[in-house]
Amino acid sequence: MRVLGIDPGLRRTGFGIIDVEGMRLGYVASGTIQVPADLPLAQRLKTILDNVREIIQAHNPTVSALEKVFVNTNPTSTLLLGQARGAAMCALADHHLDVHEYTALQIKKSVVGNGHAAKEQVQAMVQRLLNLNGLPSPDSADALACAICHAHVGALAAKLHAGGALSGRGGARLRGGRLSR
Repeated sequence: MRVLGIDPGLRRTGFGIIDVEGMRLGYVASGTIQVPADLPLAQRLKTILDNVREIIQAHNPTVSALEKVFVNTNPTSTLLLGQARGAAMCALADHHLDVHEYTALQIKKSVVGNGHAAKEQVQAMVQRLLNLNGLPSPDSADALACAICHAHVGALAAKLHAGGALSGRGGARLRGGRLSR
């Protein structure tokens, strides 16, 4: 499985791609899509859309993971972030990729073990988990962490589904990365 993780943003959208073989994670690529702030909103969204399309074409991911957006104290910022997220999601849909969504809390808990971890902790754990020579940038680290979260949750869901726990026979289901009855 090749996972494309995306940390959406209107100024900077992080992306990270990993390969997953069983429990092994392998780094493929990561970076940040820089969106010029002086462009009109429509052109900024098109920049995100076009760049995500190029990343998909260059690396052929088989699945994608995207960070969910929650309402912040500033509704305008939340709306703009949602639009950036939508532009990325459209590129993923264009390439028929399944899109899995995770909250920042789920991502941090999956990677660091603490849902309220600082950005520096996420960067350090991503570096360790992927055996990187250097610390990834904050946006790249967040996107790679999103991909790692899916690798962990996706593997768990597949095992539970194969064992009948998610097929209705076991009475359990996976919601938001958590097993519930």
